[in-house]
Amino acid sequence: MKNHQLFHFHSITEYHRAAGLPNPAHPQISLVHMDDLAGPLSESPFSVVYDFYAISMKKVRNVKFKYGQQDSDFDDGVLFFMAPGQVFSVEFNAGELTHHPEGWMLLVHPDFLWHTPLAKTIRQYEFFGYSVYEALYLSDMEEVMLTGIVQNIRQEYLSNIDRFSQSVIIAQLELFLTYSERFYQRQFITRKMANHEILSKLEDLLTEYFDSGALAQKGLPSVTWIAENLHISPGYLSSLLKSLTGQNTQQHLHSKLIELAKEKLSTTDLTVSEIAYDLGFEHLQSFSKLFKSKTNLSPLAFRASFN
Repeated sequence: MKNHQLFHFHSITEYHRAAGLPNPAHPQISLVHMDDLAGPLSESPFSVVYDFYAISMKKVRNVKFKYGQQDSDFDDGVLFFMAPGQVFSVEFNAGELTHHPEGWMLLVHPDFLWHTPLAKTIRQYEFFGYSVYEALYLSDMEEVMLTGIVQNIRQEYLSNIDRFSQSVIIAQLELFLTYSERFYQRQFITRKMANHEILSKLEDLLTEYFDSGALAQKGLPSVTWIAENLHISPGYLSSLLKSLTGQNTQQHLHSKLIELAKEKLSTTDLTVSEIAYDLGFEHLQSFSKLFKSKTNLSPLAFRASFN
């Protein structure tokens, strides 16, 4: 059995050479077909870190991919996104691969985005922070559509480069990311059972946290802590909540907190200061400000409405 190797690629050219590919036609953007891979990146278990963006459509039998601490079988084609600096691992199952990996990978160096709006807006696409098992599962039609866009990108950078080339490629890349965002929203809806199971676990987790008295000792749980306990990434959790409830994770936490505050104000004789302390606020003013922003009433005015 071969040792697990770690590769860190600083450039797309460096990746091409390690994968047994010719030098890229463009040093800052490249479309790689999986069936062209050779060398250590196709023969042994490995982990890899890129200093560039990687968007992958992969179909592999009898192999597990790991992204961070989670792993997933990729028997069917799925799309996933890696931002620079993230770790991606491949671990062979017992036996050998039943066939060579299929699919493609679009590599884009951040330098290619310089002096374009996408250099900043690409950070707004939260799926670059999702884990691999939160990948995008495409329909046949969606897969054909997105594959067609990356082929257009490839055709453009293989053509004679002129002053329009970068703008055309950036436009195609933005179109690809916009469709991907749309398809993720579709996935949040079509995979309702799995997503509602996550929401149910979230409610149980928050109820247990609130009932334990941890609010007074530690304050609100962090989004990272919640995501880790639900075994999903913070970005995926916020995107899922936004799609299903219209609120991100922090807004959802504040809503739960206000509901608990309403309960205490209407059913107990605790002072507003005591309630604020029980809910993890160090300063009464912070609690009153949040409560009024959510209810249009001060805590005292809300309590008075029940008398």
